[in-house]
Amino acid sequence: MTTQPVPQPESENGSAAASNQAAEVLRRQAAGLVRDLRELASPEGLAAKVDPVGFGGALGEAARSLATRPGAVLRTGLGFGVDSAKAVSAAAARAVGRTTTGPASLPEKDKRYADPAWEGNAWYYLARQEHSLLADRLTELSQAARVSPTARRKLDWLVGQIVEALAPPNAVVTNPAWPKKIVETGGLNIVRGARNMLRDAVQNQGMPRQVTPGAFQVGKDLAVTPGHVVFRNRLIELIQYEPQTDKVHEIPLLMSPPWINKYYIMDLAPQKSLVEWAVQHGHTVFMISYRNPDSSLADVTMSDYLQEGPVTALEVVREITGRDTVNVAGLCLGGALSAAMTAWLEAKGDQRVNSLTLMNTLLDYSGPGQLGVFTDEKTVDRLERSMRKDGYLPATSMKTTFDLLRATDLVWNYVVNDWMLGEDPKPFDMLTWNSDSTRMPAAMQTEYLRTLYLENRFAEGKLELAGERLDVADIRPDSYIVTAESDHIAPWKSVYTGASKLGGTVRFVLSNSGHIAGVVNPPSPKSRHWFGESDDLPARAEDWRDDATERKASWWEDWTPWIAERAGKEVAAPKKIGSDAHPPLEPAPGRYVLSG
Repeated sequence: MTTQPVPQPESENGSAAASNQAAEVLRRQAAGLVRDLRELASPEGLAAKVDPVGFGGALGEAARSLATRPGAVLRTGLGFGVDSAKAVSAAAARAVGRTTTGPASLPEKDKRYADPAWEGNAWYYLARQEHSLLADRLTELSQAARVSPTARRKLDWLVGQIVEALAPPNAVVTNPAWPKKIVETGGLNIVRGARNMLRDAVQNQGMPRQVTPGAFQVGKDLAVTPGHVVFRNRLIELIQYEPQTDKVHEIPLLMSPPWINKYYIMDLAPQKSLVEWAVQHGHTVFMISYRNPDSSLADVTMSDYLQEGPVTALEVVREITGRDTVNVAGLCLGGALSAAMTAWLEAKGDQRVNSLTLMNTLLDYSGPGQLGVFTDEKTVDRLERSMRKDGYLPATSMKTTFDLLRATDLVWNYVVNDWMLGEDPKPFDMLTWNSDSTRMPAAMQTEYLRTLYLENRFAEGKLELAGERLDVADIRPDSYIVTAESDHIAPWKSVYTGASKLGGTVRFVLSNSGHIAGVVNPPSPKSRHWFGESDDLPARAEDWRDDATERKASWWEDWTPWIAERAGKEVAAPKKIGSDAHPPLEPAPGRYVLSG
C-alpha cells in the first residue's frame, strides 16, 4: 500500500489545485442553493426543511389514531383533572402545616429536586406533583395511539422531550433556586442570565453553553501524553507515543477513535487517559487522529475511511515496529471500523490483527436505541438532501442530536445554570471534548446510516467495503468487548447482540456509567464492572447479566492483564520515535486535532 506524502508548501501546481478545489466548493454550494430553492417551492421540500426528523408525520399518525378512540382521550383528560384536583388539595393542606401526600409518585433520587423547598413549600410541591401527573397522562395518551413502529419511536422520544422541557426546575416561577439567587446577588443573576441567553442565541445557535471557551486547551491541558505524529494523509494523522517504561510488550497497540469527535477522549487528561494508562503498562501505543473534513472530502466513502484510516495506520505501525501483528482497540464508530477492518483482512486471508478491543461499539444495529429516532428511511433521505449544499454534515448538527439524547443533563441543566442563575459553566474536561465535534463527509455519513442503521448489513454478512464482503462472524481474533450500563448511544444489550456474533473468543465486560464516562473510567472508589466466568456468551443478554460477577474496580484493571497476555514478551523500549520511512513530523497532538 502506498502512503500519501506529507503536505509541502504550495507550488504553482499546488496553487492551481487549491484554486480548482475552491471552485468546486463554490460550484457545489451554488448547486445546493438552487436545489434548496426548488425544494422550498414544494410542500414536501418545505416540510423537510422545517421538520427534518419527521415529527410532524408521527404526530399526524397519532392524532388520526386517537380521533378514532375518543374514549381513551376522554379517560385520560378526566383522569388528569381528578388527580390534579387531589394535588391541589394536598398542596393546600401542606400550606397550613400538614404533611398530606399528593396522588403523584415522585422519584426519590433526582438531584434536580434536592432543595428542601420542593417538599416544604406548597407551591413548589404542587408544581412537581402537576408535572408528574402530566407526564403520566401524556405517556398514557401516547401509548393509546396505534401508530407504525417508526412513528412510535419518534412519538415516544418527542413525549420524553416535552416532559423534560416542562420540568419545574426549568422555569423561573417553579424553581426555588431562582428567587434565592435574586436575594443572594441583588438581582444581578437576572442581568447575567439575560446576557448569557443573548450570547448563546448569537454564538451558539440558541443552545446554552456547556463550557467556557479556553478553560481547557488541547495540547496543554488535554491530549498531553508525550508523542509525535509519524504519518499524515488526507484523512488521518498517526501519533506514536513515547515509552514510559524501560521494557515494552513486543506487539504494539493501535487505538482507533470515532471520527465524530476528536480522538482525545482516549487521551483526555493526566490520570484520566486510556493512552497514558496503556503506555505506563508497557505498551507501544499508536493513535489515529482524524481530520475535520470540509467540502473537498464530500465524496469520501466508508471504503476510503477504511483503507486510508485503520488499514493504512496498521501498515505504518507494522513498518515502524517491525512486528507482523498488531493489537487494535476501537471506540464507538472507531470500533465499528476496526471490526470492519479485521473482517476485511480476514476475507483476504490476512491475520495482521492479533486481538481486538471494542469499547461501546455497535456491530448489530437491530436495536439502535434512541438514535433510531433519527435513522429511519425518510429522515436519512432528508439528511442526504441537506448535505448536498456544503458536502458535509455540520458539527453542530451532530452535537445537538447527541445533546438532546441527554437533554436533562446537557441542555436543561445549563438553561438553569447559565440563563436562570446567571452563572458560567464549571470547567469540565469531558464536556470540553463533547463540544469539540467534527463535520461528517456527506457520502460517508449517508452510506454509514444506510448500510448499518437502516439495513444492518455488517451483522447480516452483507456489508461490502473496498471490494470485500464483510461479516461480523468472520472476525476471529480474541476480542475484549466493554460496554456501559447507562449508554444511550450504544445500548449495552445491543452491544451484546453484536458481540455474540463474533467468530473468535470473546470476553464481554459491562462497566458502570454511560457512553463516555464508561470509557474514561480510571480506577476510583466509584468504578465497578461485571464479567462472566466463561467466555461462552449465552444467547440472551439478560441471562448473561443474571450470572455475571460484580467487581468493584475499573474495567481498565480487568483489561490490563487480558491485553498483556496478548501483547507478547517484554523487550527493550524503542529508543526513537518513528522510523526512517516514517520519521516524526511534529509533536503530538498534531495539527488535525486542532482544525476547526
